Formats: sequence, C-alpha cells, structure tokens
Amino acid sequence: MPAALVDAGPLVAVFGRKQPNAAHYHALFKQASDELWSLATTWPCVVEASYLVDPPQRYTLLRWLGSGALSVFPFGQEALEGMVELMHRYTQTPRTEMDLADASLVWLAADTGVNRIMTMDKRDFSRYRLPDGRPFEIL
Repeated sequence: MPAALVDAGPLVAVFGRKQPNAAHYHALFKQASDELWSLATTWPCVVEASYLVDPPQRYTLLRWLGSGALSVFPFGQEALEGMVELMHRYTQTPRTEMDLADASLVWLAADTGVNRIMTMDKRDFSRYRLPDGRPFEIL
C-alpha cells in the first residue's frame, strides 16, 4: 500500500480560505483516498496547521483529522532529543531554520521508512535526508 507523510502546508491549503495551492492538494488527497494510501502526520504539524487556519475551517480540519482521515503519529518526549539533533543539523542561520514540525516529519520518516511527503516546503524537504541517505519524494 502506498504511504505518504503530510506536512502542515497541505492541510492549510485544503482547509484555509482562498489558498493558491488548494486544487493541487484536494486532488492529491482524493488520489490518496481512491488508492487507499496510508497517510500520516505528527502533532506539531496539526498544531501548526490549526493555528494557521481560521475558524470555522479550523474546526472542520480538526474534525476531519478526528475522523481518521490520516494518522497522527504519536511520539514520546524522549524522541525530542533526536528532533533537536535534526534541527541543529539542518539549521543554517540566517538563511534557513528547521522547525519542530519539519523535524518531527523527518524523525517519522526515519522511524517508518516512508520518504514520500505532501509539503509546500520544497526547498527544505529537498535537502533533508533519511538516515540511509534517501531524499524525500515531494508530492
């Protein structure tokens, strides 16, 4: 079964108002549903997306996630050390900084082996690597 990770940006694109990338991500989520992809995200991505989407669309987003539309992958606080290491590795001030949401997705990719990702952060995810050196396949 195909699998992909989902960053906050596509969630904002689909559930926010007047988002320029909405059609692309609506189509991608429909394809994922039709083809029974396994989709996953992390709590930092959910928090980021819910912050960026205004009510009442925020509530629609959270209800959609609550219905099981995609898995929200849990992690224990001990995983934060690995995420902090990733943030240090990929932060190059002042040009680019890896945030916790991105670090959590790279951590999840390392944990699951899934390297396909729905993201609008093409510049960042094109430079991130899994521990085995594989790049992300950006959808």
